[in-house]
Amino acid sequence: MSYRRFSEDELVLASHNQGKLREISALFDGRPFRVTSAQDYALPEPEETESTFSGNALLKARATAIATGKPALADDSGLVVPALNGAPGIYSARWAGPDKDFILAMQKVNSSLAAVQSDDRSAHFICVLALVWPDGNEAVFEGRIDGQLVWPPRGHNGFGYDPIFIADGYEMTFGEMDPQEKLAIGHRARAFEQLVAACFS
Repeated sequence: MSYRRFSEDELVLASHNQGKLREISALFDGRPFRVTSAQDYALPEPEETESTFSGNALLKARATAIATGKPALADDSGLVVPALNGAPGIYSARWAGPDKDFILAMQKVNSSLAAVQSDDRSAHFICVLALVWPDGNEAVFEGRIDGQLVWPPRGHNGFGYDPIFIADGYEMTFGEMDPQEKLAIGHRARAFEQLVAACFS
């Protein structure tokens, strides 16, 4: 499949999540274009009404591209726990409530696992990146990293569910890991590698 090459002077990140903005902006360091965000344009957060990560990523990127007239990149990502039938999944942010309290969200994951009395602590993070141009051209890429959940939370780096997730082959949680190390191995980096190869190389 062939993808359009990005040649514009600005890319708008369709996110209001400061952790995601930091991670994605860092991945574009050194590129010959400006990286701005939906916040810079004072855009409201669209309601995520789709039933998949890719659907929600496209929804956010389309809304931002139309509103700004610039190419927009959206990320939809979350924690998938097989023992919880895939929850929190696309609702990962919503489990943190209106105050984005991820201590609460992590407690909810742990208590839900206790409630189903499962010994299966496997989990994976999914990241879908959607790049949309104002004329409707679109490209979608998915990254995944598998691991295990631990309790109690460990570490204060990263964001979201990072303090309870240990990637396969590692001993530290994402919350304990150096941010650059996490950035290099995580689900977002895996989706980003595909995006760069297809549209930015």
